[in-house]
Amino acid sequence: MPRFAVWLVGPLLWLLVASMSFANAVPPAATIDQEATLVMQAASPEPPPPPPPVLVSDIASNGVLLVISKPNQRMYVFRDGKFWGSSRVSTGRRGKATPSGVFAILQKNRFHRSNIYSNAPMPWMQRLTWSGIAIHAGHVPRYPASHGCIRLPTAFARSLYRLTEFSTTAVIVTSRPIAGKRAALRLASVSDAKVPMRAQFRAERAIRLAQTTATPIQTRAAPMPAPPTNPTGETIQLAAMSSRGEAAAHWAHLLRLRPELAQMQQAIVPAIVNLRRYYRLRATSPDAVAICSNLKRDGIDCFAVS
Repeated sequence: MPRFAVWLVGPLLWLLVASMSFANAVPPAATIDQEATLVMQAASPEPPPPPPPVLVSDIASNGVLLVISKPNQRMYVFRDGKFWGSSRVSTGRRGKATPSGVFAILQKNRFHRSNIYSNAPMPWMQRLTWSGIAIHAGHVPRYPASHGCIRLPTAFARSLYRLTEFSTTAVIVTSRPIAGKRAALRLASVSDAKVPMRAQFRAERAIRLAQTTATPIQTRAAPMPAPPTNPTGETIQLAAMSSRGEAAAHWAHLLRLRPELAQMQQAIVPAIVNLRRYYRLRATSPDAVAICSNLKRDGIDCFAVS
């Protein structure tokens, strides 16, 4: 064998061995992709489970329940399983019947006007469907007379508006006669129907229930913000509640809906109106009036305070 050939054999053998070792050390592309996928799956947290459904029977014992009987033209209201009040109503007339079923509160607006019926006023509006069915103040004869909405006397509609919340309210509209408040509560207590509540409101309700049943310390009302000593800027009022606990809970609810309110000076101010005590939710900032206008467009009640 020529001498130059001997010189080539060594390097060629070395290259052959090195290439075989490299091929064994590096996995194919498919294997790399599979391993990367497994690593990403291991690092990614499990998605949170969907919030549990809310049953009518749950609301009947822990929440605000509205039961409307179309034959009786009557509404019965319960809070945490106890009778809160009753009122006559006027539901949809012939050809515009109010639908029966179970509903949640989808939207609230103190000064709403109908988008369907010639801009008609619908004060203290609480929307049940996006197709135009709502609870609101209006003319209440002793027979069905509306275009499908559930009309209430103004004073009752106003009080009910202040009572209900998105995550704690269920509305039952039935075509059955109801013989009084006990029959109304019994109808809801044995129901296994689900309240068509938004996922965020179902989750909020689940958190509230967990907090109120965990320990005695957690059942105490959240502290209320004190009125600022020297408020600067414009002041708006968002709501007035009938107890300290409701006022604190409503503040927390509003802050979850609109985080920008946290940048304002917050206050809950006690007041006596017609011999009844209320707790007014107020906020102050240089641009409070502009913020109030945005809130109104989203259905959150507020007005400027001089």
